Amino acid sequence: MTRRSSAPTAWPAALPHGRVRRPSRIEDLPGWLAYAESLHPQVIAMGLDRMETVRAALGLKPTFPLFTVAGTNGKGSTCAVIASVLGAAGYCVGLYTSPHLLRLNERVRVAGAPVSDALLGAGYAQVDTARGDVPLTPFEFGTLAAMCVFAEAGLDVAVLEVGLGGRRDAVNVFDADCALLTGVGIDHVEYLGSTREAIGTEKAGVFRRGRPAVCADPDPPASVASEAQRIGARLLQFGRDFRLSRHGDHWTLHGPSGDRRGLPLPALAGDVQLRNAAAALVAIDAMSGVLPVSAGDVACGLAQARLSGRFQRWHAGPDAPEVVLDVSHNPQAAQELAATLAQHPVGRRGGRCLAVFAMLRDKDILGSARALAPQVDAWFIGGITERRGASTDELAAVLDAVHASGPVMRCADPAAALAAALAEAGPADRVLVTGSFSTVAAAMRQLVPLGLPLY
Repeated sequence: MTRRSSAPTAWPAALPHGRVRRPSRIEDLPGWLAYAESLHPQVIAMGLDRMETVRAALGLKPTFPLFTVAGTNGKGSTCAVIASVLGAAGYCVGLYTSPHLLRLNERVRVAGAPVSDALLGAGYAQVDTARGDVPLTPFEFGTLAAMCVFAEAGLDVAVLEVGLGGRRDAVNVFDADCALLTGVGIDHVEYLGSTREAIGTEKAGVFRRGRPAVCADPDPPASVASEAQRIGARLLQFGRDFRLSRHGDHWTLHGPSGDRRGLPLPALAGDVQLRNAAAALVAIDAMSGVLPVSAGDVACGLAQARLSGRFQRWHAGPDAPEVVLDVSHNPQAAQELAATLAQHPVGRRGGRCLAVFAMLRDKDILGSARALAPQVDAWFIGGITERRGASTDELAAVLDAVHASGPVMRCADPAAALAAALAEAGPADRVLVTGSFSTVAAAMRQLVPLGLPLY
């Protein structure tokens, strides 16, 4: 086992948050989330000491295999493919992802379905009893609650998505039997560093000695291989140890275990999803000694993998525009989204792409807007009202700076921006909703009553 943490081993004496009195009765998941948010003065506080203390108090030591997935982008998609393939093979799979879009339950799934409020609430209660005065962050609290649910669910395997970074992320308190790194981009620089080399070191911290570590980045920073060597992990690198080739509507994985030919394209759209799927299958193959799957399981899993908010397309009928929801929130993801939009042109009688665009202030809004601009014909912007949200004026200034083509309509918030875009759009047009999870969630709240599939 290889872990490092820079967190203090003693909690600051002046910190009152860890000793917040628990309400006598918490009746629902929003109540648990609000309570968890009261325990620590920071939403994000990197380090494993708090997690290790409470994990030990809970006696949480998974007896089932774990896949841990880190990366700047593509984590959710890769997790979805692994879970779908293993589920198709008949295994009971636990899936932990973040953040959620509409309901907290989306983060914790067993056998493909979100767990009930009662089960997840019981997990939160277990964690609260065990933590004593340890001031967990909301993500730490939720991660431990999810693992409490998984410990009692009779799982065959669990797939865990890292929240931020890797080495000091709460998920990393549990040892991965197989780790994946989807890619290394510039994001969360205040926590991970401002260079790909520094960020690569942090993300590669999920690797474990003697265990497979799959890297899907086609051009990873040197720090990834250096960390794998230092830790003693068995690195499987895209382009060196595995690659893929596409043949029309099918593709081939050329992997360490041989070729998998005639694979169906993943249900998730975009060329980047082929690389994510390839990494997922290499990871599954690396675990074939304990989790064997058949060719039919792989084909079924690829075809059935779904993930809300990742180039999720919805069309209400011939007289309505297509709506595309995508949670891209950094330049790398925006570039991949732009490429996918180009591969799926509106194409009907000169249809336009109308972008509903809103982002958080601490993201690279300029880089994201620049990447998307060539694919957008008009912009509908609205400030996100949460603390980190960029205002409409800030968004407009960025679009002006990148010389975005087409009109820019200012709206009160993302929901108002979507309403304005839908009112403007004709049947041949596409409405793209992107920029953050918050933006997509606001759109979903409007579209769900109209029949948008959530999962």
